[in-house]
Amino acid sequence: MGGVTLDFIEKYIRDLIPENDDKLLELRKYAEENNVPIVQKETARFLEVMLGIIRPNSILELGTAIGYSAMLMYNSAGTDPIVTTIERSEEMISIAKGNITKYNLEDRINIKEGDCLDIIKELDGKYDVIFLDAAKGHYNQLLEQCLRLLNDDGVIIADNVLFRGMVASDDLVKRRKITIVKRMRTYLDMVSSDDRLITTVIPMGDGIAVTRRR
Repeated sequence: MGGVTLDFIEKYIRDLIPENDDKLLELRKYAEENNVPIVQKETARFLEVMLGIIRPNSILELGTAIGYSAMLMYNSAGTDPIVTTIERSEEMISIAKGNITKYNLEDRINIKEGDCLDIIKELDGKYDVIFLDAAKGHYNQLLEQCLRLLNDDGVIIADNVLFRGMVASDDLVKRRKITIVKRMRTYLDMVSSDDRLITTVIPMGDGIAVTRRR
């Protein structure tokens, strides 16, 4: 289990969530069988609810993987949005492109190929939702660029912010993960202490932080 909530609570919540979309279920099974990290089931449902409330016309995702969350957010928005998603892994890009084309979303979901830290500086559009799910040690470096691209009433949703519980407890930190944990703590400090912003951290999945301007 994820290490953020008690295992029995996590299992109970996941068991409550039906799999209503055969396309996304197919991608989730592929991810599980091939050890591809995608959003956890309860995080996916959280995104569905949030995107349905916000009803964005433009979405930026940092970290595409196989395209699961990009397709999930597109389907959940209900607005036929444009989704821009950034990925650096050539293998993941190839798989994601195949999935997006297979489900006829190539006109709505655009993959930018390269490192998020570089690509985000080249973007000049405005986004209603920005989903942070890229390299966990770079959230703090990406924040100002995300704010530059975020619409005034937009929302930043960051996944994995509690990182298996390590961010909240030194007792759980593994030596090889110290840098990631320190940088994620820095990100949470930044979005929590910045007077321009209001943030809530939700102990769901691997930890979710939702940030908007005041």
